[in-house]
Amino acid sequence: MNIRIVAVGKLKEKFMQEGIKEYSKRLSRYCNLEIIEVIDEKAPENLSQKEINIIKGKEGQRILSKLPTNTYVISLAIDGKNLSSEDFSRKIDNLALEGKGDLTFIIGGSLGLSAEVLDRSDFKLSFSKMTFPHQLMRLILLEQIYRGFKISKGEPYHK
Repeated sequence: MNIRIVAVGKLKEKFMQEGIKEYSKRLSRYCNLEIIEVIDEKAPENLSQKEINIIKGKEGQRILSKLPTNTYVISLAIDGKNLSSEDFSRKIDNLALEGKGDLTFIIGGSLGLSAEVLDRSDFKLSFSKMTFPHQLMRLILLEQIYRGFKISKGEPYHK
């Protein structure tokens, strides 16, 4: 299985980089993993809705340019579907059984994802109604993908 994560913004914190490196190493037993960063737009405070849409649109075009045509796109979105870790594991398994072995997860910037990216998505996934820093979501997503593979293989890790 090929798994790609397209994320807006550069990961700056060393502790986050180390965590992502660790889970990337763990996942190498289960899939080919690629993490792609796209440049984020400066987003000053007190933006109008029009300015927000322009910024999300620019970031969205960068995201869309990184998507292969045959990939199954899962966007992280606050209004997406909440899944348990077991359900998430089954979702990945079912996609593989359906011949969808190329998955792309999308993590937007601080303002979220553009309508164009959401329209291109095959599935919208929510981890919570809470807002998380988009850099932290990379680490959480990698951990949940790893947990999903462990559940699927019946290997100890998930409790």
